[in-house]
Amino acid sequence: MPTSIITIKHKLDSHLGDTLTVVAQAGRKKVTKRRGILRETFPAVFVVDLDQHQNNFKHVSYSYTDLLTKNIALKFDDEVDEAEEAEA
Repeated sequence: MPTSIITIKHKLDSHLGDTLTVVAQAGRKKVTKRRGILRETFPAVFVVDLDQHQNNFKHVSYSYTDLLTKNIALKFDDEVDEAEEAEA
């Protein structure tokens, strides 16, 4: 993962509109996974529109520091496909 907030924002800007899974630490030994679409990036936060079939609310925002401190992890669907193609 990139090591500065600016590089994290630039990487997310290149993935706007892509489908992703957000894996968040929700406490001691508890992890939540949410699927959605990366909708917008702002100077300090980014917004994910969530899949309405799996979640009770429409969107959620995270700060870039959450990624930097590894409180959350993002898995983009297109990156998973590229990794599977490279293995084949």
